[in-house]
Amino acid sequence: MSNLIKHAENEMRLAGLYSEGADYGGMIPGAVMALVRAHSEQGHSGASHGLTLQIFNRVINFKTLTPISSDPSEWMEVGGAIYQNRRQSSCFSNDGGKTYYDIDDPNREIKISQPLEPDPIGPAEAATKSMGEDK
Repeated sequence: MSNLIKHAENEMRLAGLYSEGADYGGMIPGAVMALVRAHSEQGHSGASHGLTLQIFNRVINFKTLTPISSDPSEWMEVGGAIYQNRRQSSCFSNDGGKTYYDIDDPNREIKISQPLEPDPIGPAEAATKSMGEDK
């Protein structure tokens, strides 16, 4: 058993997550441990461990890895000339995707969509380059 698996199980036991009185009747640790085991079995180094978790966290939360674009196929009209982004459903536009705001952004700043262009760098570099920015 890896140190990561031991650590995860111990922390969840200390937090009382395995008890029947815990959220979802104590079923959450099983789901978490399935993810921990899968990640542990992949044998990540320190660098790939962090990168894998950064990318996983974004995609599992329906966030984009590359900037939102103004490509019309990326936007769908949801009513009254309001458009929703197909890649990140928390993003809305009043002008068909040229500009947008993210309802998860507490400031609701208007952002300018990127023109659709292939990135000259590889997908992993493109993903990590934009991951620090919330779209």
